[in-house]
Amino acid sequence: MERKQKSWFLIGTTSILLVVSMIIAVGVGSIHIAPMESIRTLFGEGAELSQTILWNLRIPRVLIAVIVGTNLAVSGAFLQAVMRNPLADPGLTGVSSGAAVTVLMIVLLFPNFGSFAPLAGMIGGLVAVVIVYALAWKNGTISPMRIILSGVAVNAIMGGIIGLLSILYSDRLPAVVQWMNGSLAAKGMGDVGLLLPYSIIGWVCAIFFIRKANILSLGDDIAVNLGEKMNQTRIILSIIAVYLAAISVSVVGLLGFVGLIVPHMARFLVGSNYWRLIPMSMVLGALVLLTADTIGRSLFAPLDIPAGIIMAIVGAPYFLYLMRAKDI
Repeated sequence: MERKQKSWFLIGTTSILLVVSMIIAVGVGSIHIAPMESIRTLFGEGAELSQTILWNLRIPRVLIAVIVGTNLAVSGAFLQAVMRNPLADPGLTGVSSGAAVTVLMIVLLFPNFGSFAPLAGMIGGLVAVVIVYALAWKNGTISPMRIILSGVAVNAIMGGIIGLLSILYSDRLPAVVQWMNGSLAAKGMGDVGLLLPYSIIGWVCAIFFIRKANILSLGDDIAVNLGEKMNQTRIILSIIAVYLAAISVSVVGLLGFVGLIVPHMARFLVGSNYWRLIPMSMVLGALVLLTADTIGRSLFAPLDIPAGIIMAIVGAPYFLYLMRAKDI
């Protein structure tokens, strides 16, 4: 009971830290806005310039960072449960690149159908993860190492397709360069309105299947003895994970390592029980991506460094550390 109370206290504290970070983030950029001025602007009492900057540029960007960070963190937590692999992540397992290919096709070939980008991303992500599973399957088992190697192969293939599309449609490429680097720049309330309904559906599904994730983490033998249909459970959790990652890619592009880093941080803070791991991952994912984006747009202001680049600089060394720490 003491551990449970401590865990929920940490989740609550992290949530408060997220809210404070959001208030600070809307004021950070090439034009600085003080926290109190940001709060007044939120209530419609700030200066006209502050209102224009916050409501048209920064508030949508902060909201996108929170939503996408939440999505990718939950996706990573579920993929790690399904694959029983601490290195599982939407980016490393090919989900993000598969989604990126189909979304890029929509953007470059059928720009008038942009509202279908989240659906296209989900289809691409599902195709990629099916290929990874098929390549990693051998003699009735799936090796964690084969999943990673298969993910590298699928990422290479998808990367080649993205490169081919970039060459064939180079005249349209400037519009998606930031997207390909995982940038949250130039996002408006329209993007929030597009992403949020899809995300809420994914969050509800994730919470509904937390019990399944907990049973899966007990191991196949125990889960089967409890009457769990392992293959069916893995498929359902994989679909939820792919769905959350794909809809995020459709809006912000290729943004890796959030799904890898955050679940490990959450597990360290609140343990492996998914009833606490998922809420902590949601809050931490939002906080981590918001911090990365805030650093990217303030470190070299007015130059805007995409959050995907910041996450790659931080995430790649952490990935290597996990490989050595977990003896994989």
